[in-house]
Amino acid sequence: MKIDIGINEQDRIEVADGLKSLLADSYTLYLQTHNFHWNVTGPQFRELHLMFEEHYTELATAVDDIAERIRTLGVAAPGTYRAFAELSSIEEVEDIPTATEMVKLLTQGHEQVVKTCRDVLKKAQQADDESSAALVSDRMRIHEKTAWMLRAIL
Repeated sequence: MKIDIGINEQDRIEVADGLKSLLADSYTLYLQTHNFHWNVTGPQFRELHLMFEEHYTELATAVDDIAERIRTLGVAAPGTYRAFAELSSIEEVEDIPTATEMVKLLTQGHEQVVKTCRDVLKKAQQADDESSAALVSDRMRIHEKTAWMLRAIL
């Protein structure tokens, strides 16, 4: 059935493609944060372990919201590790870094998601897609705040 929500098909596809990148970045950051939650050690263990849990729990909700927006635009949401690896601008970490390095990597990850949000926000605004713009704007604010809190630890 034809989608008629006031956004033409080309714009819907372009915004959805941007949201796919945001979804991939968010899922990659979710996985990295969960990994660090499991594997953090050192004097800040308890503080970081709990903080990382808060972060990955928030990201778990975010990826669902982003994927559902992609579907609302009439496009299939990516859902495999391979697709996320191809779409994400956040690189996976193979080893187990120190606690300080974990915080640095997560800070960089959240900052990257902010940059991805900025790109997607422009596309959504150009398409007059207020719903996608609002979602992306909210995500940007959360990632900016999280990056600030992580930087404060360093």
